[in-house]
Amino acid sequence: MAELIEVTDAADPRLADYRDLRDVQLRTHLEAEHGLFLAEGEKVVRRAVEAGHTPRSFLMAPRWLEGLADVLATTTTPCYVVSEAMAEQVTGFHVHRGALASLERRPLPTLDEVVDGARTLLVLEDVVDHTNVGAIFRCGAAFGFDAVLLAPRCADPLYRRSIKVGMGAVFATPWTRLPEWYDALPSLDARGFTTVALTLAEGARPIEKAVSGLDRVALVLGSEGHGLSPRWERTAARRAVIPMREGIDSLNVAAAAAVACYVTTRR
Repeated sequence: MAELIEVTDAADPRLADYRDLRDVQLRTHLEAEHGLFLAEGEKVVRRAVEAGHTPRSFLMAPRWLEGLADVLATTTTPCYVVSEAMAEQVTGFHVHRGALASLERRPLPTLDEVVDGARTLLVLEDVVDHTNVGAIFRCGAAFGFDAVLLAPRCADPLYRRSIKVGMGAVFATPWTRLPEWYDALPSLDARGFTTVALTLAEGARPIEKAVSGLDRVALVLGSEGHGLSPRWERTAARRAVIPMREGIDSLNVAAAAAVACYVTTRR
C-alpha cells in the first residue's frame, strides 16, 4: 500500500512535482526534463494508474483518501497528505477535485505501431491549446476512433489541463507524434489511409460525401487560428467542409472534430 505521509510545510522539497501548476511554460519544461506528467481528480488518477502508468507520488486532501483507497493499495508510492489550503498554496490554484498524482511518462510508440490495424485516425496539425487537444481526444474516444497523431508543434496531450478536459481519454487511445511534418499526409496515404482535411478551401465537399465509402480514414484538423497549412491542405487526398448556415463559416476545432468524428463513424 502507498505510504501515507502528512506534510505541513508547503516548501517541503518532496512536493516539487506539484509546484506552480498554472505556469504553462515552467511546467512544460519541468515535466519534459523529469519525464513526468500530472493527473488531477479521482477518475483521471484512477484511469492513469489502471492504464499502466507508474506513479511517482500522490498528493491529496484527507477526504479523498477513501475514494482512492483501492488505487493506493496497489502501490508503495508515497502519498503526501495535505490540507486543501496547502494544496492550493503549492499548486497555485484551488484543487477542488482534491487529488493529484505525478506519474512517469512512457516512450512514445512509433507511427507504425500506432496505425497498425487502425481504420480511423485523427491527425492534428499545430493545435496548440491544451483544452482543445484534450477535447479532441475525448471526441475520438467517444466515437471509437482508433488513434490520434500529432504534428510536432501540437500541445502536449499529457499536460494536466489536456488530461482533465479529455477525462483521461489519452490513456485509452493510442497516440504518437508524427516523425516529420512535410510529407506526413502522403505517408499516411501510402499506408492505406485516405486523408480527409477539414477546410474552408474552395472545392471542399460536405463531410458526409467526403468520407462516404472509405475504408481507412484519417481526419485532418488544423490550428485554432489559421486552420491547416497550405502544404497539408494541398497534400490531403480529399478536402471536406461541415455545411453551416449562411454567415457562420467555422466551428471551434474541438466542436468540428466532434461533428466530423460522428459523421465518419456513421459512414
